[in-house]
Amino acid sequence: MSRILLTRQPDDNQRLAQRLSELGVQCESLPLLALRPLGDEGRQRRLMLELDRYQVVIVVSRLAATLGLELLDRYWPQTPVGIDWLAVGPASAAPLTDYALPVQLPDDGQDSEALLRLPLWQAHFSRPDLKVMIWRGEGGREHLAEQLRAAGGQVDYLELYRREPPADLALQLTSVAARGVSGIVVLSTQALEHWHESAGADWSQQRYWRCWVPSARVAAQAADLGCHDVVICEGADDAAIFAAVRAHPLKD
Repeated sequence: MSRILLTRQPDDNQRLAQRLSELGVQCESLPLLALRPLGDEGRQRRLMLELDRYQVVIVVSRLAATLGLELLDRYWPQTPVGIDWLAVGPASAAPLTDYALPVQLPDDGQDSEALLRLPLWQAHFSRPDLKVMIWRGEGGREHLAEQLRAAGGQVDYLELYRREPPADLALQLTSVAARGVSGIVVLSTQALEHWHESAGADWSQQRYWRCWVPSARVAAQAADLGCHDVVICEGADDAAIFAAVRAHPLKD
């Protein structure tokens, strides 16, 4: 039976694999990103102490939310008021909700474009002093910042972790391929790059795997790298991936 390779963190892969088993889908788990929290550097401290000067905070991942809230708890006994808290999707919103912050997220997508369609931007873009802080790992979401800056906003990054390819990724890709993988879920351009680079000579075969991605932007990058069978999910959460796999199942 053909297998799908899940490439998020182990707990996320296990949860999604359990859901996909309802469809009779067999999965392998292999994170394409090793996440390394950054130390509490001077820039992190400075930005967090200036949090009350920002009108919008955008959180782009669950880990960014978790690590950012740890800093918030450290430097702000009481959370500053007057901030619009935004999250890309339900996973990144969950820690904010648990922290009792009034988080907003788009209901028509889980990417930068969907975030920018939220109605609140109409008022914010009329401000001469709009300041936006993005909680993220090193790199990523540049398109979002570019659009906000083009609209006149100041954007600063609170970078909280580093994404690296796992040390033995190439060897593990060879192993899962030998176990019958013919589909892969890739949820960021950086994960896609790690897959492409680590596949090495095997890329000529692996690029024919069906590739489920979260957005048109990642799909375009996959196509540029030579992927032949790309399916766009309506987001990066479990429900979106489950629906896309059900609609576009692998054939044995």
